[in-house]
Amino acid sequence: MDAQAVRIPVLSPERETVGEIELPAAIAAQPAREHLLYEVVKMQRAGRRAGTAATKTRSQVRGGGKKPWRQKGTGRARAGSNRSPLWVGGGTTFGPQPRSYAYRLPRSARRTALCAALAHKQRDGNLTVVDQIVLPEPKTKCMVEFLSRLELSGGVLVVIADADQTVERAARNLPQVKVLRCVGLNVYDLLRYQHCLFTRAALERVSQRLAP
Repeated sequence: MDAQAVRIPVLSPERETVGEIELPAAIAAQPAREHLLYEVVKMQRAGRRAGTAATKTRSQVRGGGKKPWRQKGTGRARAGSNRSPLWVGGGTTFGPQPRSYAYRLPRSARRTALCAALAHKQRDGNLTVVDQIVLPEPKTKCMVEFLSRLELSGGVLVVIADADQTVERAARNLPQVKVLRCVGLNVYDLLRYQHCLFTRAALERVSQRLAP
C-alpha cells in the first residue's frame, strides 16, 4: 500500500465499523486547489445557463415600413423608419441573442479538481462510506431514518454505484439531500453539500476512474 494512501472505515447503518477501504494517494494527497476548484465550478455553472435571453433587432420589430417624413425640406433629421434603434419602441443594437455559454476545461484539470474536492471532504471528516444502502421502502421517512442513524444532518450528497430506484425515490423530496450515481460525480455537487456519503462500491469505482 502507498504510504500516502488513506484507509477509510466502512460503516454499517448503525455506525459500526464493518471494514476498511483505501483512498488512493492520487486522490488523498491532493492539496487544496482553490482556484482550480473555482474554475471547474464556473465551467459547470456556465454549462447550465439557459442562454435564452433575446432582443429584437430593427428588422424584427413590428411596423416601420413607411418612411416617417420626406428626406429633405422639413428641418428635421432624416429618418427612414420609426423602428430605428434611435427611436422609442425601435429595435435594439447588439442586444443579446440565444447562445450557449458552455465551455470545457482540459480533462486533466477536471480530474485534478475532482480529486482535490474528494481529498478536502476526507480531510474535513465529511466523507462517510457505508457498506451498502438498503431501504425497506422508497419513502422519504426511510431515507431520513437511515441518515439519522449515521448521524448525518444538513446537506448530504449520497453517491451510489448503480441506479437504485428505491434510494433515489426516497431522497427526491428532501431538499438538502441529493442522490447521485458515481458516473455523474462532479466538483460542484461535492462542494455544495456539507457531507458526502458513498457506498463501498461507488467509492471503489470512483477511485479506479481517478487513480487507475
